[in-house]
Amino acid sequence: MSQDHTKASFKKLLEKLQEESWQLELIISGFAIFGLVTAFPSITESVKESQNDQQIYKFVISLVAQISCAILIFNLLLHVLLRGLWIGALGLRYVSGDIDYEVLNYSQKFTRYLKKKVGSFDKYIATLENYCSIIFAISFLLIFYVLALTFTILAISLIANYMISNDSLPNWLSKGVGIPLVVFISFGMVLTFIDFVTLGFLKKKKWISRIYFPVYWAFSFITLSFLYRPLVYNFLDNKFGRRLSLILVPFYFLILLATSLQYKDSNYINANISSSDIMANNDNYENLLTDSNAFKREVTIQSKVIQDPFVKVFINYSRNIENRIFDFNSSLKPEKDARGLSTGITINNVFASLNERDSLRREYLKTFNHIYSIAIDSTAHEVDFVLSQSKKDKLGFESYLNIKDIEEGKHLLKVNRLRIRKQDTTKIRVRTIPFWYFKD
Repeated sequence: MSQDHTKASFKKLLEKLQEESWQLELIISGFAIFGLVTAFPSITESVKESQNDQQIYKFVISLVAQISCAILIFNLLLHVLLRGLWIGALGLRYVSGDIDYEVLNYSQKFTRYLKKKVGSFDKYIATLENYCSIIFAISFLLIFYVLALTFTILAISLIANYMISNDSLPNWLSKGVGIPLVVFISFGMVLTFIDFVTLGFLKKKKWISRIYFPVYWAFSFITLSFLYRPLVYNFLDNKFGRRLSLILVPFYFLILLATSLQYKDSNYINANISSSDIMANNDNYENLLTDSNAFKREVTIQSKVIQDPFVKVFINYSRNIENRIFDFNSSLKPEKDARGLSTGITINNVFASLNERDSLRREYLKTFNHIYSIAIDSTAHEVDFVLSQSKKDKLGFESYLNIKDIEEGKHLLKVNRLRIRKQDTTKIRVRTIPFWYFKD
């Protein structure tokens, strides 16, 4: 089986498949575009949500998926457009044949120019075929490039976090091995990028190639390039493929720049201003939260207009909140931080420490209630936050304030917290949320 590629029958089969590959390309592109466009909003929401919740692993995976989806959607749409043009050109050739410049009866100057620049219709069809095939292939190659960059950055992060910053490892291993590894990967990443943008310049010079070879060998495993290297070199040995690759990369940056453009209606106001005494942002009102802004909220109350004799306050949990609790109550800080990825499979007796865990949670909440305080206008209110889930299934802290005795009209709910800076404890404002209270 390993020698089948050398047989004439196999080469003949490949040539036949090449001629009919456009049908498979269109089928794959159609299904892929439909699936990617359907999944893209959910992936984008996952990126924003994981960023807000500071879930670094989920954020990296979601971001890579978002970038990959965007690249594939753009490339495959371009491929379908050009392939449709190619099919249309084939149909026109069946009806009209090649371009007959004599029938056009243009002047000699224009006829000579058009024959040189436009050429034959068959050449145009062949060029479209080349563009379609290369764009389809490069679409999936670019995903491997995104993964290669991701794996390189992850390798540096993992070494820095689990080797250099690991106090349980001996110094010769954590610093003596970890730091040179980070330097090697960082230096190698720069060399690999230079070699990539120069289409293999570092491999062409004899003395440079000797220095670059160990980096190239190591990065073939870090970036998994051994899986797609034949595809890369097949592009590079083709002038047309090299030219198209160089055109597409800056084109992606132009698209990124274009999508970041915004139109401003005012010099002073916009919809992204945080809630304050002059702004009521929808992100802070539970009844106005949607799937697109649910991840952004830090503090919410039930609505802008309140007719109930109470205000429901919900503070969204984040990793920073737990870090603050550790600052104010060091006894809660575990020897080993369990936050991050972990398995749900346990081999210890899960019932042995239930009482201990419950008492720690009570102490956790007690510390949280010490750090956070709430006032309405200038009047402080007693709060007793408990753990809860919002309507959007987000974990956080919930409390209810009695407002039946306040006057009707506009009021400001102020959420404050304590902060330790240079061993001094100060109070800072977390959020100011306006609301209107009217009794039934």
